[in-house]
Amino acid sequence: MDLHTVRTFVAAADAGQFQEAAAELSITQQAVSKRIAVLERDLGVRLFTRTARGAELTIDGQAFLPHARELLRVAERAAASVSAGHRPLRVDVITLRSAQSGLMRGFHRVHPHIDLDVMTLFGIETAVAAIRSGAIDASFRAVAAPGRPLPEDIASMRVLDEPLQLLTGPAHALAGARSVTLARLAGHRIWMPGLVPGTEWAAYYDDLVAEFGLTIEATGPNFGSEALLDTIADTPALATFMGGRTRLVWPADHGLRRIPVTGPTPVYPHSLLWHRDNPHPALTTLRAHLTATTTDHDAAETWTPSWVIPS
Repeated sequence: MDLHTVRTFVAAADAGQFQEAAAELSITQQAVSKRIAVLERDLGVRLFTRTARGAELTIDGQAFLPHARELLRVAERAAASVSAGHRPLRVDVITLRSAQSGLMRGFHRVHPHIDLDVMTLFGIETAVAAIRSGAIDASFRAVAAPGRPLPEDIASMRVLDEPLQLLTGPAHALAGARSVTLARLAGHRIWMPGLVPGTEWAAYYDDLVAEFGLTIEATGPNFGSEALLDTIADTPALATFMGGRTRLVWPADHGLRRIPVTGPTPVYPHSLLWHRDNPHPALTTLRAHLTATTTDHDAAETWTPSWVIPS
């Protein structure tokens, strides 16, 4: 059903005269008459009766009027849902318990009036494709993975260097340490079943292993964080890496230990990616917020892979 004819019908019904409806819509009275005639032909009923005072709704016109108003309201909501100034800001994070999710919670606390859709996509290639298609407005990623430079229409900014921590069970040999150096971790089994070849986080840990001689195992299915925490708590020979700002909760009897890693401290570099032509006004607000809250980092005391875009 053509919305122009529906809008013309509603204007004529409210005005009670085709001439006033024409003035409101900035069209001619003849155009109003033609549109009403088309609508009546499509519906197969008379909508107006001409009188000396103008145009009055028929019984069918009265029945159609509330539905016509709803059609126009639905059309307005549909247009608003894809309008950059009205729809929610759509942001991708790796997981909902990650430091990236924490950054978005902080943004929401400061700007509660901005509607947000926070989602999780798999891998930087999927995220970049979603940014370019307009499916999302921004994504938090480690960029750029080896051999995968960002397209020219994608911009990025480094927003957070998250220090890694070692997570152990209570019976692990390093459970009592206040901190542990990367050199001391050599020979210990670090289990990370969530490492998927080809992802930016797998590339990060591949370089960490190569540079410091660590043993990281990605064997076995990834049953999620709860299963990982259960296994680490019950297996003295295993530990895992986790981000220092990753939010995880476990039963008190697990006795898990979060131990800072030093000498140097490996940091995971979170960057925000967005399309250079994205017009969403909240995207500018998000970038300004992240710029104001970006953490400083001392390159001499931290480690990132050589392929990571400098801050």
